[in-house]
Amino acid sequence: MASFKKIIVLIAEFFFIDKFGKKVLTFFSGMGESIILFYFAVKNLRYVHRDRKLVLEQMVIVGFNSIPLVIVSATFAGMVSAVQAGYQLQGFGSPNMFLGSATARAITTELAPVLTGLVLSGRFGASIAAEIGTMKVTEQIDALETLAIDPIRYLATPRLLAGIIMMPLLIVIADFIAIGGSMFIGYISMDVAPQAFFASVQRFMEVRDLMAGIVKAFLFGTSTALIGCYVGFSTEGGAEGVGQATIRAFVLSSAAILVNDYVVASIFFL
Repeated sequence: MASFKKIIVLIAEFFFIDKFGKKVLTFFSGMGESIILFYFAVKNLRYVHRDRKLVLEQMVIVGFNSIPLVIVSATFAGMVSAVQAGYQLQGFGSPNMFLGSATARAITTELAPVLTGLVLSGRFGASIAAEIGTMKVTEQIDALETLAIDPIRYLATPRLLAGIIMMPLLIVIADFIAIGGSMFIGYISMDVAPQAFFASVQRFMEVRDLMAGIVKAFLFGTSTALIGCYVGFSTEGGAEGVGQATIRAFVLSSAAILVNDYVVASIFFL
C-alpha cells in the first residue's frame, strides 16, 4: 500500500499535477481575497468627503500625469487605424464613404479602450503595486494599523476611486485624439476631406459603440486599480518581492483587461 502511494506521488510530480493544483488554489484564493478587498474598499467610500485630498492626489497621478502618454499612444493608434482601413478598403472603391466610420468604430470600441488600458496598467497598476508593496515590506502598513488607521481606507480606496473616475476620462480623450489622427492621415494620404470623414462617422456610427467603450473603461480602471492594490498588500520578500509584485501587477491587470474586453464585446455585439 505504501509503495502504491509512493508511485502515485511520483506520477503526480512527474506530470506536475501537484504544482498545477497549487497554482489553481492560489488563483482562486487570490480571487477571493481581491473580492474581499474590493468590498472593504467600496465600504470605505462613505469616508470620501473626509479623504478627498487623498483621492484628488491619486486622480492627478492617474489622470493628469498620464495625459502625455495617452496623447502619444492615441495619436499613433489613430494613424495606424487609418492606414489599415485604407488598405482594407482598396478593393471597395473610394474610401470616402467608409473610412471615417471604419476607423471611428474601431477606435471607440476597441483600440482606444484597450491600448489606453494596457498602457495605464503598466504605468498606474504597476505603480500602485510597487508603492503599496514597498510600504508592506518596510512595515509601514503595520505602523498604520498600530496608529488605528485603516490601510484599505487610506491606501486602497483613493486609488480605486481614482482609477474608476479617471480611466473613462482618459479613454474619451484618447477617442478624440485617435479619431483626429485618423482624419489627418486620411486627408493627407488618401484625399479624404474632413467633411466626408465626419459625414461617414455620423452616418454609420451607433450609440452602442460609444457605450461599449465607456463600459470597458470603467471595468479596466476598476480591475487595474484593484489588482495593483491586492498585489501590493500581498507583497513579501523585501526589494526582490517588490520587483516581482510590480511585474505581477502588470501581467494580471493586462490579462484582466483582455478578459473584460471580450466579455463586454460579447454583451454589446453578439
